[in-house]
Amino acid sequence: MPRHALATLAAALLSACLAGGAWAQAEAGAEAGAAQARCDGVNLLDTMAEADRSALIAATDAVPYPRGHLWRATRGDAVIHLVGTYHLDDPRHAATMARITPLLDAATTVMVEAGPLEEAALMADLARDPSLMVNTDGPTLREALTDPEWQLLADAMRARGMPPFMVSKFRPWYVSMLLALPACDIDSLAQGKGGLDGMVIDYAQTQGKPIQALESHNTVFRLFEGMPMEEQLGMIRSSLALEPYAADYAVTLADAYFAGESRLIWELTRQMTLKMPGQNIAQVEADFAKMEQVLMTDRNRAWIPVIEAAAKDGPVVAAFGALHLPGETGVLRLMEQVGFTLEQLPM
Repeated sequence: MPRHALATLAAALLSACLAGGAWAQAEAGAEAGAAQARCDGVNLLDTMAEADRSALIAATDAVPYPRGHLWRATRGDAVIHLVGTYHLDDPRHAATMARITPLLDAATTVMVEAGPLEEAALMADLARDPSLMVNTDGPTLREALTDPEWQLLADAMRARGMPPFMVSKFRPWYVSMLLALPACDIDSLAQGKGGLDGMVIDYAQTQGKPIQALESHNTVFRLFEGMPMEEQLGMIRSSLALEPYAADYAVTLADAYFAGESRLIWELTRQMTLKMPGQNIAQVEADFAKMEQVLMTDRNRAWIPVIEAAAKDGPVVAAFGALHLPGETGVLRLMEQVGFTLEQLPM
């Protein structure tokens, strides 16, 4: 598999985890200006009916710590700075890096979801066992989806530079992750441009800072291990429902992230999917609950002891997708539950 395809996998997975993270400051709306660096779209929040906006804000505010991307967690002598990241390239990351560089300089350990060692191990695993990504038994996606669904998927994958005949053989969860990445962002990934996570890793390497992964390189595969085919197909269907709005969605996501929202996008994604024609409301809600459990909750719980252990050796900066921060099972609430005091810092 080409390196840029792996980058796409990583960014798409993380993007899906962020998929809610960072939405425009809902009360005031987000400024669409700089967000259109690559994707030519409009901010969806600017065109939303007031009643829908109010419902969106209410759903966002119903969870703990719904906003904020930079936090300090302290417990005794332990000091941890938590940075919610956006995994795609954007010129506004430069200002964020300037803000967190002193924190990185003071850190004993820099933690990210996956570092250089994990990327190398992932590539080695895929080279050794393509079945991790390719479905070697059972129906292909062309066979599992209806003709209209397959046509939508084929068009979406062509827009991302991927031949449909090849995509048909991919495991459904992987395809759903690829769909989370707008076609208008593919070129920047192919050119090796990453998001804030990559910038943090690059800086830590130049400064000789130890980089520790929050999870093992095979987490992406274990996440979906045992998930029934129909649930994986449900993830594809949810993503396809939003495909006509991909460019607008990308602009809204970027604007929202830089406005400091950490939950609104998830609620917006759910709201948009539920309103798509022909959607089964109960099934959509079940699909979203499953995705939140698999992509966020389970991982968040596993990260807490890893972060705690690293903090015993000195100050830590932990940078990961912004949607991992909020919620009853978000990293912030989980840190609070194990005795940390949290302070939101200006980004």
